[in-house]
Amino acid sequence: MIVDKNFCMSSYLAFRYIERNDVEFYQNAGRHRNIMPIPDEERILVYTAEEIGHEIARQISAFGEKKKGILLSGGMDSAIVASYLSGADAYTFRFLGGEYQNEELIRAEYYAKYYGLNLHYVDINWDTVLRHLDPVMKAKAAPVHSIEPQILQAALQAKTDGVEIMFVGESSDLVFGGMDKLLAKDWTFDEFMERYTFTRAEDVLADPVSMQYLFERYRVDKDKIDFMSFMDDVFSVESSGSYLNAFSVAEMPYYDPYAKLKMAEPLDLHRVRSGESKYLIRQLMAMRYPEISVPDKVPMPRPVDDYFRTWEGPTRPEFRKDLDMNRFTGNQKWQMYCLERFLDMNEPRKQKM
Repeated sequence: MIVDKNFCMSSYLAFRYIERNDVEFYQNAGRHRNIMPIPDEERILVYTAEEIGHEIARQISAFGEKKKGILLSGGMDSAIVASYLSGADAYTFRFLGGEYQNEELIRAEYYAKYYGLNLHYVDINWDTVLRHLDPVMKAKAAPVHSIEPQILQAALQAKTDGVEIMFVGESSDLVFGGMDKLLAKDWTFDEFMERYTFTRAEDVLADPVSMQYLFERYRVDKDKIDFMSFMDDVFSVESSGSYLNAFSVAEMPYYDPYAKLKMAEPLDLHRVRSGESKYLIRQLMAMRYPEISVPDKVPMPRPVDDYFRTWEGPTRPEFRKDLDMNRFTGNQKWQMYCLERFLDMNEPRKQKM
């Protein structure tokens, strides 16, 4: 094992996880673990929306009489899985007393009623996040994605309700072409590196480490990049790892039926770029909920802009002293806050005399 705090900080800021398995923040703070995607040879090929629905139903049926739950948002992916879980318990995040993204709640309520699920709200505010942040960071041996504390809250709530297996729809975007902004064009190498990097370490850290080496693995034709392979390899590790870690801390098994699937035919980028992202999933959504229009894609909600509206920024010496916090998004501020808190957990600052 290599200990390289500067590398780990830079990797977390750029990719939201520690890309190298052999490098850690500290010697005695545990080992981070990166979840690897299911190999292509183990995936189930699907050609049509009907086949996707059949495979979701088949996978769910394999869990028999276990008490089932689902993380239910206002989007298509979880709504479709929920449509095969009649009678199950559904858990929907409600932020800031329901004042944040209320339209998400309304859609989730509709889905639950349509297929007879028992809907439970998972109330989230800043105190909830703080309560669950340290446990997920300790388990991961790294700072975390902003969704992890709230997933832990939902998993613990479901566990109290007696749920034995939780279902999620997390992998659908990657499998079926839902990352429409990243798929929007054939990027040059420099364009994609700038577009994909969540937070530039050079903008934040006193001693940054360049993360360009990871992008270089996917460089083609001098100034182009194989962004599809990059997303398959890199984004899948980051996104799936957040769910794995949070559910593991709660000791709650979870299952993503989309993760086992693979499109049998190449993704039609023209359709995606013409406004029809996840076209097979859109078709299945229309089949399962014919009375409503297909909702727009929305990421898992989290009011990070509200949380960090007045935050003045990190003060540890690992961070630059000239940070202008007005130039950073709420998600970037979360990363800085979370990174600083993780460093404080493992390397407390010396008190001034």
